[in-house]
Amino acid sequence: MLKRLLIFSLSLLLVMCVAGGGIAAWGWWQYGAPGPAPESRAVVVARGGLASTAATLQREGVIAPGRASGLLFRVAVHLTRQDGVLHAAELEFPAHASLRDVLFVLRHAKPVVHRLTVPEGFSALQVADLIDRAPVLTGPPLGPPAEGSVLPQTYDYEWGTPRVALLARMQAALEATLETVWRERVPLPEIPDRRTLVVLASMVERETAIAAERPLVARVFLNRLRLGMRLQSDPTVVYGINRGAGPLGHGLTRAELDAPGAYNTYTLPGLPAGPICAPGLASLEAVAHPAESDALYFVADGRGGHAFASSLAEHNRNVGTWRARQVPGK
Repeated sequence: MLKRLLIFSLSLLLVMCVAGGGIAAWGWWQYGAPGPAPESRAVVVARGGLASTAATLQREGVIAPGRASGLLFRVAVHLTRQDGVLHAAELEFPAHASLRDVLFVLRHAKPVVHRLTVPEGFSALQVADLIDRAPVLTGPPLGPPAEGSVLPQTYDYEWGTPRVALLARMQAALEATLETVWRERVPLPEIPDRRTLVVLASMVERETAIAAERPLVARVFLNRLRLGMRLQSDPTVVYGINRGAGPLGHGLTRAELDAPGAYNTYTLPGLPAGPICAPGLASLEAVAHPAESDALYFVADGRGGHAFASSLAEHNRNVGTWRARQVPGK
């Protein structure tokens, strides 16, 4: 009887060893086997325990579904804990990532980088809308920032970045850029402070998108300020009407040009009440280093640019040329 019991115990132990070895072999194979994701994908891995992380990865199709797969994930994390802690972030998992690959990404991969571009000439309303609609930012919607207070360029950010923090970076970028531009400017009595430079740069930004024209447009405005002439800039009138909400939808009427307002430079002497958009670096530089010219006028040339003039008679001829080119076939 004792001999039979001993044989049974040894047999059971052998079966258990074989079974354990089989489970270990299966687990090791699963650890390096290709995963179910048919293509690479970004997944937000939020803070939480291993169970919630496993559930997220299963829901996103990065690891196989089922309790066995979830258990294997937790065991693999425990057995490889010397490799580092898992990070909460938005992470990019490659196609068919094995469990080994998944754990490497969770421990060592850099978070997914998103990019948001603020175009030159956007108004504060448009900048706020752009930030509010950007993906994976956090926090309540923004109100419009101070007009002309952000620098148009592309900004990198990660999942979970607060909207207010991204806006603060945009404003800090403008301040840093303006510091350099102001320090290296050509000093002019018509530009006594940085605010004046930004206001003029915003007008230049909205008047032309042609790089070579910006210093000339800046010079026209400076010449007019020096002579006490009104600036007569259409974009300032448009801004006074809709505060930069977008295109006006119609040409400016005589009544709109004659209506007094803080941004109507046809009726207002000097500068408008403030910037009318976010000027880019090129427009800031154009005001800081304007062209040498005695031009006092410019008008669209009908070919995408502008014609500049130093006398009213020359300007009127340019206006006539522009009107002639508006006729179909010209």
